[in-house]
Amino acid sequence: MALPKLTRLELQIMETLWVHGASSVREIQERFPEKDRPAYTTVQTMVYRLEAKKAIRRTKKIGNAHIFEALVSRNSAQRRLIDDLLSFFGGRTQPLVAHLIESGKLTLDDVEEARLELRRLARKEKGQ
Repeated sequence: MALPKLTRLELQIMETLWVHGASSVREIQERFPEKDRPAYTTVQTMVYRLEAKKAIRRTKKIGNAHIFEALVSRNSAQRRLIDDLLSFFGGRTQPLVAHLIESGKLTLDDVEEARLELRRLARKEKGQ
């Protein structure tokens, strides 16, 4: 199944479910910072959209409140975002890496981790 494309607000809702587990719409809404908290009905609409996209599902009902849980993992959502970002650059990683270096967000530890991962992948390919 293809992963759904998620909006910024949908990702914020997913983050709440990933961190706090199964939650009602009210619990999700109340976990937003008070300053930037969207209206209950806005969160409710986005939750129903996430359900339609099969990113979350209803697990049970307590009183009038439905409880929702994530079906899409954080890792899968991150991979989808990265793939979308790379497609914006025609699949080229160099502009992204150059920006990370110039902005100081890519550390030597990150480079070392990448080097080790590339070696691991190379060994894995040789073993196939």
